[in-house]
Parts: sequence; structure tokens; C-alpha cells
Amino acid sequence: MKADELRKSILQLAIQGKLVKQDPNDEPASILIEKIRKEKQRLIKEGKIKKDKTESFIYKGADNSYYEKISSETRCIDKEIPFEVPEGWEWCRVKNISQSYIGLTYSPSEVVQTGGIIVLRSSNIQNGQICFNDIVRVNKAISEKLFVSANDIIICARNGSKKLVGKSALIDKIEEPTTFGAFMAICKTSLYQYVSCFLQSDCFFNQLHQVSGTTTVNQLTQDNFNNFLIPIPPFKEQKRIIKQIENFEPLLVRYDKLEQQQSRLETEFPEKLKKSILQYAIQGKLVAQNSKDEPASVLLDKIQKEKEQLIKEGKIKRNKNESVIYKNTDDNSYYEIRNGAVLCIDEEIPFEIPDNWEWVRLGSIGQHNTGKTLDKVRNKGALREYITTSNLYWGHFDLNKLKQMPFQNEELDRCTAVKGDLLICEGGEAGRSAIWNFEKPICFQNHIHRVRLFANISSQYLLYYMEKIYLTGEINVYRRGVGIQSLSGNSLASILIPLPPLLEQKRIVEQIEKLFTIFLR
Repeated sequence: MKADELRKSILQLAIQGKLVKQDPNDEPASILIEKIRKEKQRLIKEGKIKKDKTESFIYKGADNSYYEKISSETRCIDKEIPFEVPEGWEWCRVKNISQSYIGLTYSPSEVVQTGGIIVLRSSNIQNGQICFNDIVRVNKAISEKLFVSANDIIICARNGSKKLVGKSALIDKIEEPTTFGAFMAICKTSLYQYVSCFLQSDCFFNQLHQVSGTTTVNQLTQDNFNNFLIPIPPFKEQKRIIKQIENFEPLLVRYDKLEQQQSRLETEFPEKLKKSILQYAIQGKLVAQNSKDEPASVLLDKIQKEKEQLIKEGKIKRNKNESVIYKNTDDNSYYEIRNGAVLCIDEEIPFEIPDNWEWVRLGSIGQHNTGKTLDKVRNKGALREYITTSNLYWGHFDLNKLKQMPFQNEELDRCTAVKGDLLICEGGEAGRSAIWNFEKPICFQNHIHRVRLFANISSQYLLYYMEKIYLTGEINVYRRGVGIQSLSGNSLASILIPLPPLLEQKRIVEQIEKLFTIFLR
């Protein structure tokens, strides 16, 4: 149970007479209500409040049914009573124990920056407390009844958001003249502490939900509020209830903090665990090395032969910027040969890898290019479905509502992904990747890179590597641009990758998927 739910449960128990014990020596609530009625009559006589022509009296008959008397009319209201209350308690209408008013209407011209009178609005109620961080001040004549006093209860009576209607706060002190806006209501009652608890309870909100959605406007009208049913305990029991709730509050605050900590852990744990699993995987620590595996150096030789054959067949062009990375056994430093130059790249190497692994650039182990630029006016050819970055998510695709664009036959080889190709976003969340694992080929646009790996290198291994450097933020080293960053073809080709033997790639992928299934799905 969440802290808010627990707090509401305590309040509901309180207003049902189940939170503290009843004391038969307490003066019953019927006498309390009668005292409030006489006090209202005095105020009416003095002209301070108006007489309520619909004032009612609720009582329980000899047949154990509830009746309400209004003037000379009496009717049974059993169906309206939410629950039974203890002996000594009474049901009544909110208007029988309080006075309520809707707030002040004012124009923009009456708003002032300094001086004036504070106008409380919905935004000034935060977590059941009055917050003065964002206030409006007005300069106009205000009726005395619309001034806020200590122990008044402010209620949000109208709001664009239905869930905010009914939120309230008890005002403990007022340091300067303050009123409240037209979308607010005020409740003035001598039973302010208990009524404030009632206004936080399900008993109040259940009645509110029955009336607030009856029009197109989310609101609590004054008539509806005044006619809500409220269970009234003896005054001394109210005091015991308030004290018990106050005793619970520090525990609820602590419980809420623990709940938030747990929520953060539940949110952060999967990402941290995934990051750790992927980190171990790409460092060669997730599965055991097998001395019988063909080392990655032999794999690189095979890749080079495959590329030479493809160059010979005219299927790819020779990469003039292709590099070779090696470790010098004399000084244990890493070097890269590129364009005839030899550079020490020790600062780029993030960690040591097993002996049968190799450090490589992505551009050395796969052919990559972006797709077709979208231009319906200039593009020619047959209409074909294609994917954009909005279809590409981490590890999967959303293929709903695919668009079409003309593609000419000579463009298809460069702009079509086939099963096993790794597709990577160039912009937006640059680096976001997924493998096209469908039998049907698909065209793609120019903000997506297609990576087609040589020599049966595992696309899934490379996908997990891309996700790892995204989670750790290392991908930012390769992103370019101010504001919206992108991953250009040259940047993509320069990504440094720890390459295991083929068989170990397969074992790594299988172990990652096994752990993800156990802990993250």
C-alpha cells in the first residue's frame, strides 16, 4: 500500500469511528450540533450570516432508518448514508456545521505587483498545505466574508484537471490580508480540524465524484458542497481523533520517504543491472574464454579477405581511412595504423580485453551507409514502404502506419535492409539501434545507418555494445553537433569495439539474453 493510500485509509477509519475508542462519558454529537445551530441563529439575528431556508435535521428513527427533516417535510435517506456510525455520533449536512463561500472575481487590470491583497488560487494548495511561492495580488474592494482567517479551510472548487477539484488545505495563520479566487471555496467552521480531515477522506471524494462530473466543467458547486453528508463525532472524540492522526503523520512521512526510495531503486535497478551485465560482457568477464576458440585475430584476417573479394566484385569501395589496431608487446601500449601513420591510442582504450580478443573500429568490420533522402517531388520510381527513425526503437521496430516513397531499382541495394542488418539512428537519439529480423526486406531513409557486418560477426553482440555505450554515456564521444546531436558516417565508423572470437560472441549473447530474461523481463 502506498503512503497516500495508507493516509486515506487512516482518515476513513477516523471518520467511521474506528480509529480511537468511544467514551460513553463524552457529550454526544447531537448536543454539539445543537450548540452550532444556536450559534448560527445568533449570527443570523445579528445580521452576520443569512438564514438557510433549506436547513435540515437528520435523525435515526425507531425503525433504525435515517430520516431528514426540512421545514415541515420529512423523508427517508437510508440510501444516501454511506455507513453506520457509533453511538454518540450524528450524520448531518456540511451546511449544518459550517459556512461556505465561493471566492473573488477580479479583472487583469486589478492585479498589482506590490501592495494589494493576496488572492489564494489552486496552485497555492500543495500537498494539503498553503504555499505562498506563487501569489497574485489585487487592488479592489472585497467583502468581509471573502477575507481568509486562521482555521479556515480553502478548497479548489473548479479546475481544468478533474483530479485537482476538491483538494484543500487548513490555514494555520494569516500574516497579511488575504482572500481567495473565484475558482476556490472557503469553509468556516468551529470543527475545522475534524472537517479538514473529512475533506481528505474517501467519504468526501466519493460524494464529490458523484456530482463533479455531471456537467462539462470540473467543479464543486456551493450547493453540492453544502449538501454533502458528514459524520460528526462527539467533540472530545474529535480531539482524540486529531491527536491520533497527528501521531501517525511522522510515521506516514517516513513511510512515504521509504516508498520513494524503493520506487527510485525499482526504477534505477534495472538500468544499473543491465549496464553491469553489458559491461561485464564486453570486457570478456561474463562467460569463460575457451582456448579452442579461433581467436579474433584470425577473424580479422577473414574479414580482410572478404572485403578484398567484395572490392574486386565492385560491391564495395576500398576504405582509404581503414585502420589496424595492435598492442605493442614491448611497451604494452596500443597503436593504430591509419593512412600510413602510426599513432598511440592508449588514452582511447577504456579497459584491457582477453588475449584472444581484438580492438577494432566499427568501420573495419562492417559496411555501412545511410538510406534515401525524403523528397516526394524529386524522387522517382515505384512506391515502397520505408522506415524512419520514428519506427526504430532500442532492440525493436514499430511498423504501424508505414509511409511510402518512390524508389528506383538502382537505389534498392543501398537503401534496403535485409534480415540480420543492424540499423542505427543518425539523429534524434543518435545511436539508437535495432536488428532487422524480418524475412521481408524494408527500405529506409537517410537518417538511418545500415550496418552489414562481415564474416558472420554477431549483429546482436554489436547491438548490445551500442546499448552499453549509450547507457554509460560513452556514445557522446562520437556524437557531433550543438543542440541536436547526430552520429555521422565517419563518427559511426570510428566507434571503438572490443571484438571477441565468433564462438564467444555467441556465448556472450546467449548469456546476456538469459540474464535479461531472469532479472529484467
